[in-house]
Amino acid sequence: MQSQHVAPRHAASSAGAARPVVDVERARAALVEHYPRLVRLAYLVLPPDPGHGRRVLTAHALTQRALPRGRRQAASAIPAQHGAPSGAADGPDDSPGYAFVRLQVVRTALEASLPLRRRAWPRRSQLPPLLPQVWGLRLFPRSGGADELALDQRLAALSAPARAAYLLRGLERLPDPDVREVLAAAGVEAPEAALAEANGVPAQYTLLDSPEFDPCSLQARPTDLMRRRQHTKAVLAAAAALALCGALVALPRDGWSPDGAAAPAYAHNPAAEAALDPGRLTRVAPTAWQSAARTDFSVWPARGALTGDTALLRRALAVWARPGETVRVSATPGTQTGGPAGPPQLLYAGEVDAARVVVLYDGLRIARYAEPKDGTRGAALDFARVDGATGTAASAVVLGRSDGNVRYLTAPWVTKAAERDLMQPGSGAMDLDLTDGVTAPFAGPAVQPGACTSWNVLQLTDASGTHLATDLGELVPARLTTGRPGSTGDAPGAQALRTWAPFACSLGEERSAGVSSVNAWAYADQPLPDAGGTAAWVCTRAETWRGAGSVALAQFHTPQGRFGALAAKGTNVTACGPRDPHVLAGVLWKSGTGAWYLVAASSRNTASIRATGGVTGATRGRLLAVRAEQGAQARLKATLDDGTALNALR
Repeated sequence: MQSQHVAPRHAASSAGAARPVVDVERARAALVEHYPRLVRLAYLVLPPDPGHGRRVLTAHALTQRALPRGRRQAASAIPAQHGAPSGAADGPDDSPGYAFVRLQVVRTALEASLPLRRRAWPRRSQLPPLLPQVWGLRLFPRSGGADELALDQRLAALSAPARAAYLLRGLERLPDPDVREVLAAAGVEAPEAALAEANGVPAQYTLLDSPEFDPCSLQARPTDLMRRRQHTKAVLAAAAALALCGALVALPRDGWSPDGAAAPAYAHNPAAEAALDPGRLTRVAPTAWQSAARTDFSVWPARGALTGDTALLRRALAVWARPGETVRVSATPGTQTGGPAGPPQLLYAGEVDAARVVVLYDGLRIARYAEPKDGTRGAALDFARVDGATGTAASAVVLGRSDGNVRYLTAPWVTKAAERDLMQPGSGAMDLDLTDGVTAPFAGPAVQPGACTSWNVLQLTDASGTHLATDLGELVPARLTTGRPGSTGDAPGAQALRTWAPFACSLGEERSAGVSSVNAWAYADQPLPDAGGTAAWVCTRAETWRGAGSVALAQFHTPQGRFGALAAKGTNVTACGPRDPHVLAGVLWKSGTGAWYLVAASSRNTASIRATGGVTGATRGRLLAVRAEQGAQARLKATLDDGTALNALR
């Protein structure tokens, strides 16, 4: 790393008399309003050496100490951000108060980056923060993709002033003359050199808004529990020795231990040691799936060019059992992150884009270990629950994401892979090259910025037919189906694609929720009043791997609109599912004549629908259309043919 050149704090204060005065209350208001962005700025300026946990707490401490010390204080004549960053609804303002606290954050972060020197008192920012403090937990931001990992490594190679210059350009959108002023005011001796060094990193400023660089959105893991236990035992050793001797005298024959016949806590366990041995990994023959009684992950062969790299496999197993502080660990909801009970099965080991990737399976979970090609710093460990996955549910695993693209490892029984835009049912599928089961990269829907204009899905073909799956930001893609609950089928047919097209973007609501499959059920077509055409009612239901957390969305689509509109949402409900294949929902709709109507529809076997509250009306059958006022609130209730009451989805 290049040397850092940061002058003492008084170097930038010579012109303080001519500067405007900042009121401490306004500075406090600016800090509170823009606290997440200021903490992100401090976090990225700080060096990564202490580890993510120490870096997160230091960033919060430096930001919280950025307020003026008196009621009023001279402000720095530093320009504020020129325009809010793209996609940031709460971009910084151009007030002197914000400019002051931003300068304080940059200055103290640069000071904290300086190495400690002998025979010199350390500055406060160079010491571990007194507040905030977290005991018993390790905190770190969520893991990102290969692009964020590469950018983090490039920033780590810069000097602290160069990192600050890059971030003032990217996060704060300051032009270079203003960046020079901020760096000079923060005590940097050579702002021009810092800008020149920052030019060596590509301008990937949109990645700076990634959750990987957000120290306000954190994941928590326990600290080293064994070390904490050892320290506690060491402190109490003298007192415990006497008590233990007395207890041993009267110890019953069977012992008092709550663990009974279990071995001591630090005894070697053969099963646990076997799980860490790369030579004991389960490897399935390439043709085993052809004669197996079931088609699931247990019959996937080991693929990839690095299946013989013992060192890589050993690192992957060790990190799975004992992830270090710098490892980014993520898991789908309801998925445990502990080590395997025994030797897992190797599914893949090879290079994917800028990383070395190992994919393992322990019968319940898929674990993906990824590390940079040029080292192990920044390694990531991801988990997905796949218990009970067979057939199409076990047809693909995400190998990696990079530059908005996604690569899959497909099952050995997959004969063809393609991509298609779910929003364009009339367009054909584009074939993807398959190399040893690995697809060519294609644009994934889970990372598309801005408005939803397309939704690319994976189309797989095997001996049983063609299936669709979509990337929802997890290791295993979610299967897409259509049809009435209890008789659903895969969705590559023309009618099924037309059913999904208006509602494809609603799949974004289910990202990172542990979803295994999503079904679209077109349960009613309704003629609209005032010659408005025929509207389609569709219920999409997302099922999860863990069972709980299913989500049902009743959606409404008119001939005039491209997208469906959300009418009702229910979480942990049985509606639209095989246990309760019924649904009732309604919306306020404005006709072409300007009149407002309450339109509602229910599934088959509905005898009547009644509306009460702000809108009153009733109808025989399963379709209701009643004149209403704009903004009216109504309660819907239906009666099935067998007399059962059916409430509206919520």
